[in-house]
Order: sequence, then C-alpha cells, then structure tokens
Amino acid sequence: MSGVAIAINAAISGAAYCMTVRMIPRFREMFIKANLFGNDLCKKDKPQVPESFGVLIGCVFLVSLFLFIPIPFAFDEAAATDAITGGKPDTFPHDKFVELIAALLSICCMIFLGFADDVLDLRWRHKLLLPTIATLPLLMVYYVNYNSTTVIMPNFARNLIGTSLNIGALYYVFMGMLAVFCTNAINILAGINGLEVGQSFIIAGSILVFNAIELLLGHQVDSHIFSIYFMLPFLATTLALWKFNKYPSQVFVGDTYCYFAGMTFAVVGILGHFSKTLLLFFLPQILNFLYSTPQLFHFVPCPRHRLPKYDSKTDLLHISTTEFRLEDLNAPGRLMVTVLRNLRLISWHTKADGVVRTNNFTLINFVLVVFGPVHERVVTQMLMGFQVLCTLIALTIRYPLANYFYAKT
Repeated sequence: MSGVAIAINAAISGAAYCMTVRMIPRFREMFIKANLFGNDLCKKDKPQVPESFGVLIGCVFLVSLFLFIPIPFAFDEAAATDAITGGKPDTFPHDKFVELIAALLSICCMIFLGFADDVLDLRWRHKLLLPTIATLPLLMVYYVNYNSTTVIMPNFARNLIGTSLNIGALYYVFMGMLAVFCTNAINILAGINGLEVGQSFIIAGSILVFNAIELLLGHQVDSHIFSIYFMLPFLATTLALWKFNKYPSQVFVGDTYCYFAGMTFAVVGILGHFSKTLLLFFLPQILNFLYSTPQLFHFVPCPRHRLPKYDSKTDLLHISTTEFRLEDLNAPGRLMVTVLRNLRLISWHTKADGVVRTNNFTLINFVLVVFGPVHERVVTQMLMGFQVLCTLIALTIRYPLANYFYAKT
C-alpha cells in the first residue's frame, strides 16, 4: 500500500509546486519593504533583489508534509487495523511516526535558525553550531529506535578488524558532523544566480534515483520509501524556486535555503540509513571544501566575500583575488599554496614588491582559472553539469565498484 501513499505524496508535491510558483512573485515587494534584499553585484545596473526566500520555500515544504503526516499510516495495514480495533499500542507503528515527526522538527529548527542567520548575520562559529542544535531531535530518535552504531568493514580490513566494528558514540559524532557538513557545504559553494538551488535540485534528484534503484532491488524498502516522502516535495518546491532564482535571478535564497536543503538531505541520509552514499552525491561540495581549506582555516588570507569579480564592460566574471607574502604564511600555509601552485590549481602572480596575488580558493573561481572570464549563466551551467557528472560517478562507485570492497564472504 506504500505505492498509494507515494502517489498521494506526489500529488501534494505538485500542489506545493503550484503554490510556490504563485507565492514567490507576490511576496517579493513584502521582503523588500522589510529590508530583506540585496544588490546583484554581477549585473550592470546592480538591481535590488529580495533575499532570504528560503524561509518561504521551507514553509511550503513543511505544510506539504504536515498534510501528509496521516497518509502513510492510513495505508499501513498495522495502523489501519489499529484504528479499527480501538488503537492497541502493540500494532500502531509508533517508531515510524516518531521518526517522521522528529525529521520535520529538525528541518523546522534549521529553517528557523537559518532565517535568524540571514537577519542577524551570525559568525562562522555559530554557523557550525546551528546544524548541531537542529539535529538533536533526529539523533535522540535514532538512539531510541535503533541505537545501531556498528559499521560494516570493507574486505581488505576484515582480516584485521573483522566483518563489522561497533564505534559507539563516534557514530553519533559522525551523524552530527554530517548535518553540519551538508548545511554548510551548499552554503560555501554559492553566490551566483541559481547555483545553490541548482545543485540542491540535482542532489535531490540523485537521491530519488538511488531510492528507486534500491526499491527495485528490494533493499531496506521502508527506509527508501521514507526518503521518497521527503524528496518529492523538496524537489517540487526547489523546482519552483529555480524558476525565479536562475539567471537573471529575481529572488535570492539566503542562508535559510542552504540550511534547509542541507538538513533535509541529512535527515533522509541518517534515517534512511544511506549516509555514506549521500556523501557520494556531495562530491563537488567535498572538492570545494578541500580546495577552500587553506582559506577557511586561515592558512591563507581569506576575505569575507570570495565571489568572482564582475566586469560591466564585457558582462563576464573574472577571478577574485587575495594577496599575501609567501614568507608571511605559516608552514602549513606555504605547503598548501606550493602544492596547489605546482599542480596548477591556482593562478599565481608575483608583484615587484614580492607580494603574491592568487585567486580565492573556491570551485567557482577555479572554473574561471581554467576557462578564463566566463558569463555568469555559463559558470552556473558548468558547475551544474559537473554535479550531474559526479552523480554518475557516485552511482558507479555505489554499485559496480562497491561490490569489490563489500562483496559477501
């Protein structure tokens, strides 16, 4: 009967898409009047664009799932029998119900905290703390329902460690860090029209494809159905937002959307029991994080904004730069920039006074290092194309290659 629930979820998601498409234009002026707007610096006239629209999208998503809450249990045989017989506690799937509520609570908390970040402009240490707070309901429910902290070992480690290893509390640390990474990774790879929403849309689509494959194979059916319940309305509302956020952007999504999207992915990854596979769909974000590490941890000077520079004469984006003296960097910083320079992953220009000028370490700037000045729309298309390519790589790793590392013995 889960097929009926998925069909109803898809119908609700379609209604959410239509509602979002109608609501976004009507709220634009309201956001501007509330001083929730920014200037699009990559346009000649630098227009005012309302921002923090992630809070609106998140609310539509939540309402969609609030309406959907009773549906899975109405079509669950045990739950249906429970209702007929007067509600015996030993038949109603309380564990599934609590999971659904806790997942919604974590996402709701993240939307609230993300909007607070947009309004209050919190510091980076707070950006790391917020997802940790929001994921607490999720971790508590996981502890009560499962408390499984065993990790399956790959074949090459089984002779030393065994088939599996119980890592205890470290498993909860990993899940908390997963939520922190998912929320901030999307936020770091952002800043040009359509990129945050575009990458989130592709990741959500990738998860749905993975869920469909696993259902066809008959693996962990309940977990993947749970994931589909969340991904369908997320995909629908994100597609509606994409219509207004793609180049030239009519609305900005703000940190709220990045946090909302990241937490939604973390929720399905944790409760759907495919957190390692989820990370495979974040390959571009992982590469961007690794590439950004020298600046994120201040081994190399990091300006507050690392967006590409806009040339109004050519309507093209150029790399944004940072400057430093090589001898002023500490040993890890010198090592990092030397490796990146030798691998030709950064630009490098030494002035007469010995000051080095190089690009800011982001994947967006790396595209401009490789291809030169490019139009904003083209940069977004390149990065979204790379996201799709990484999805294909992830599915290849997950299926053909994984069999070599986790083959049954």
